[in-house]
Amino acid sequence: MKFPPWLLALLFTALVFYTDDYVIAGVLPDLAADLGVSEPQAGQLVTVFSLTVALSAPVAAVSLIRVRRSTLFTTTLTLFALANIAAAATSAFWILMILRVVAALCAGASTPAIFSWTARQAPPESIGRYIGVVAMGVTGAIALGVPVGTTIAHVWSWRGSFLVLAACALTALLAIRMTMVTDAQGDEEVPVARQLRALTAPPVALTLGVNVVAMSGSMMAFTYLAPFLAGAAPGHELRAVAFAVSGVGGVIGVWVGGVLTDKIGPRPTIVLALLTLGAGCFGAWLLWSLAPLESTMIIVLVALGAVQALGAFALSPALTALLSNTAGDGADAAIALNTSGTYLGVTVAGALGGVVLATQDAGAVVAVSGAIVCLAAGLFALAARARRRPAST
Repeated sequence: MKFPPWLLALLFTALVFYTDDYVIAGVLPDLAADLGVSEPQAGQLVTVFSLTVALSAPVAAVSLIRVRRSTLFTTTLTLFALANIAAAATSAFWILMILRVVAALCAGASTPAIFSWTARQAPPESIGRYIGVVAMGVTGAIALGVPVGTTIAHVWSWRGSFLVLAACALTALLAIRMTMVTDAQGDEEVPVARQLRALTAPPVALTLGVNVVAMSGSMMAFTYLAPFLAGAAPGHELRAVAFAVSGVGGVIGVWVGGVLTDKIGPRPTIVLALLTLGAGCFGAWLLWSLAPLESTMIIVLVALGAVQALGAFALSPALTALLSNTAGDGADAAIALNTSGTYLGVTVAGALGGVVLATQDAGAVVAVSGAIVCLAAGLFALAARARRRPAST
């Protein structure tokens, strides 16, 4: 299937914005030493970026709805590039923290517009695949952020990572200006009260909850993959391979989710994605009971990580398409809240998984992940029931 140039430009834009979030994880030791802070302190740069995106995206979806899309992307990419150039030059941690907030605000302002514009411009029969393409930018950032940051840092230091991302942002800006119609209008302003009514309708609210809960389960398993592998296959250094395989699984998952959304619809795709994600979690938990694992079972375990990622990221295009179709006046805000829900799920995963790991073991983390995925499936069943329920008169 051939995609239009503007869609590929938006894919690259999403990849640049979200790689900026994860790239720091690969350069934490060097950055912390250079700025005279501890690694946990430096790690807060990632937390602040993620939290800022989560909080700003819904606000931007409502407040910037009438801004021309081309103007919005031009402004955010320019500010993003300047923030990264300044980040490469600063020697003060607090200034770097402020610059991370600026960069995150640019990402948060652009994300709902990227997805809503894509959904509106896509042919009706290809909405899922088009959304899947831009969602691959976010997924690719998770897979590529850490290795890209580490590689660049080896060549040019951690400051080089920010300069490369600034250059990429300017490249994305050029691509958008060349491929996107310059008079791309913003959307008609919808009263906040009407948007709130759309967002609080049970089918929409429950669907948003599915994303938060499902991401909590999937990212808990991903976040604590290293201790899980160490316990299941002691003496084997599997982290690099396992994370790479999971990243590939995630990218494939986004694409498969988009194709299935177009072929069978978003709701069946969500069901299949949740089943796949749950099977990956519980399969890994069963293998934990056989530890220490032999070579063949180690391969199966790593493959199950890819299965988990495939199921988790196949949800993205399906949920986005479903919200775009059903949220009505609140579609843009719903898509933005869905993005925020992803980051909220990541936050919950880290906190809850840490508690489970501290009180139980890494196997319990994966078991709880599977249980949380089951909860997400229950929420989706409630959303389907609410959709079928006749409106009260």
